[in-house]
Amino acid sequence: MYSRDHAFLSVVVGVLGSLAFSVPVPWWAAVGYAVVVGVAIDVDHFVVARLTTGEWTAAKRCLRNPRLVFVAQDEIFDAGDLYPLQRLLSHHVIGGALVGGLWLVSEPLALFTALVLYAHVLSDLVWDNSLLEQYHREAAEQVTADDATR
Repeated sequence: MYSRDHAFLSVVVGVLGSLAFSVPVPWWAAVGYAVVVGVAIDVDHFVVARLTTGEWTAAKRCLRNPRLVFVAQDEIFDAGDLYPLQRLLSHHVIGGALVGGLWLVSEPLALFTALVLYAHVLSDLVWDNSLLEQYHREAAEQVTADDATR
């Protein structure tokens, strides 16, 4: 899912969550926090791509051309840089650590953060399922290409 979509969803979740939980900040600050958390969690994609490829190519691409982050997210990562399961796994690891740490400071903020991250991961799952046929097609093409080079 694209950052703009996560930002929109985070605004909705932030408004509803700030009403549902006794978040220790004004509602507008809670919404801002939700947007930052709901979008910034995707920075882990660069680390996953680095672990997968051994290169910081995607991060360097964005540093050379920051407009990609805002208007051309399809051009950031190359095929094979990261896969849906890797993204979701890293989101769970980071989200679990973040929520667990926040729980020690503020239970309402931890629950609010968990709600925001749950919405993010759920929307990624819905998005990935809508693209399942495309993922299968690309994987089959990769296998065919790999077989041709052997």
